Amino acid sequence: MRVGVYLAHPRRGSFNHALFDAVVEELRGGGCEVMAHDLCAEGFEPVLSADETGTVRSAPLARDAQVALHRTEVAALDALVFIHPNWWGMPPAVLTGWVQRVLAPGVAYKLGTAEGEPAGLLRAGRALILNTSDTPADREASEFGDPLESIWSACVLPYVGVGDVRRTVFRTVTGSGDADRAAWLDQARRQAAALVA
Repeated sequence: MRVGVYLAHPRRGSFNHALFDAVVEELRGGGCEVMAHDLCAEGFEPVLSADETGTVRSAPLARDAQVALHRTEVAALDALVFIHPNWWGMPPAVLTGWVQRVLAPGVAYKLGTAEGEPAGLLRAGRALILNTSDTPADREASEFGDPLESIWSACVLPYVGVGDVRRTVFRTVTGSGDADRAAWLDQARRQAAALVA
């Protein structure tokens, strides 16, 4: 099974990096072919160019070799894993830009179906999102309505054909102890294994 694992956190040594390392190790240990991308370390350029903004026709060939590589890879994946913090109710800019530049029309979806709805083109039928947060769950639900759940489970992944969306939030990270973090890493490994089972 081919799995893409995408990390969006700029600070080396963050708990997001620990999650990324644990998930990649678990998947590779289980025999998966893993395309592991630390988007910040790779210097992924998140800014969508004017040439890339078409939505009705297929996206033009990516002039950026890195974007072209990611588009080719994502089209051939069986599952996706995204690891990122909750910043202002959004993924970090590097991951938002990745979504906009890589999950392009003709690669991840097409418009113009008879029903007027997009048709997802990705073969990856399932995805796991691992988020970190410093907002307590009750406050997240009552004040903000969990915007990341809407982004991934309603807006992005169904649009490109991913029907099985699993998401876990590890909270609150600030002030968490070694035992909490070790338990969260074990949970992330189990969820990664379940994703490809």
